Amino acid sequence: MKLRCALWLPLFDALADPVLVARLAAEAEEAGWHGLFVWDHVRWREPITHVADPWITLAAVASATSVLRFGPMVSAITRRRPVKLARETASLDLLGGGRLVLGVGLGSDRFAGEFSRTGEECDDRVRGRMLDESLEVLRAAWSGKAVHHRGEHYTVDGVTFLPRPVQRPGVPVWAAGFPGNPRPMRRAARLDGFFPVNLSSAGEFADAVGQVEALRTGDGPFDHVCEVEPGSDVTPYASAGATWCLTAFDPASLSVDHVRGVLRDGPAVR
Repeated sequence: MKLRCALWLPLFDALADPVLVARLAAEAEEAGWHGLFVWDHVRWREPITHVADPWITLAAVASATSVLRFGPMVSAITRRRPVKLARETASLDLLGGGRLVLGVGLGSDRFAGEFSRTGEECDDRVRGRMLDESLEVLRAAWSGKAVHHRGEHYTVDGVTFLPRPVQRPGVPVWAAGFPGNPRPMRRAARLDGFFPVNLSSAGEFADAVGQVEALRTGDGPFDHVCEVEPGSDVTPYASAGATWCLTAFDPASLSVDHVRGVLRDGPAVR
């Protein structure tokens, strides 16, 4: 599978403006980038003060582009009711003509107290069960058939979710997680892609790819997603099995000029 390259933007401070991010997305598409993904947070550590909503921003991105892949990367979807998320993802996929990717993960309270300071579930094990159950509801909702679900955390009693997403059987889902932790790797193996986080080398990425591939039972398309710094040589990651490389930006030094400079240089692979 050909390697594709995307920008990965924190929607903080200078980038907490959906109009600006939509403009950058259009420029990225023109420059040959294959995707643009955004962080999903409700707050961040000081001195960050401004934070944009990812879903409103992605709707603007979808409207400003025509071929660019886009999505939240990564969304702690336990903060969201799955029935509401089913409607949002289907509508956003329709708006973009079938270009949405849903990145999911547990999230962490350590970055900015996002869970503890807003009354959300802080136990990782509980959030893991909520995440898996939410994904069950989403898959059922995207089918267009009536959803009958009674689980530990969510209930859906005979609700049909139409219209369906453009993509079939539904929106591709990539799961993020720490390599070596078996639960997120097993989760990813059941989905459409894996984004191993906090890696320091292409060798570690290759190990993560091998572990997830050993857990997969299907033979359909599957994405292995890596994170790189601007200007990095992506060849080692492509050789290790990466199908997507996300060019990341440090929130501490984030500026529109820096993003635009990287954007205009174009992707490492066209």
